[in-house]
Amino acid sequence: QVQLVESGGGLVQPGGSLRLSCVASGFIFSNFVMRWYRQGPGKERDLVASIDTTGRRANYGDSMRGRCTISRDNAKKTVYLQMNSLKPEDTAVYTCNAIYPGSGQGYWGQGTQVTVSS
Repeated sequence: QVQLVESGGGLVQPGGSLRLSCVASGFIFSNFVMRWYRQGPGKERDLVASIDTTGRRANYGDSMRGRCTISRDNAKKTVYLQMNSLKPEDTAVYTCNAIYPGSGQGYWGQGTQVTVSS
């Protein structure tokens, strides 16, 4: 059974930091590109960050570039998103996505809520 389970969300004050985790099971994690998406209230889903299967190459969307870092631990089947200098506009549900390169086959987690507010 394929699962992606996110954790680490919550309420944080502006300027604060959070580290999200996504633990995978039920598929060969190291074969999949991993991505973090987010969808804020009334907004479309957008790509926050992506990391290749080896963890050596990461790409970032415009929304959080310079304020977040994606990483992965293939031994732990986990992908992380370290977010810093958070702003109220970063409030969103953050969801991890696994995609098999070149195939379009992918899996989604349920998401974790991040709320940035004083």
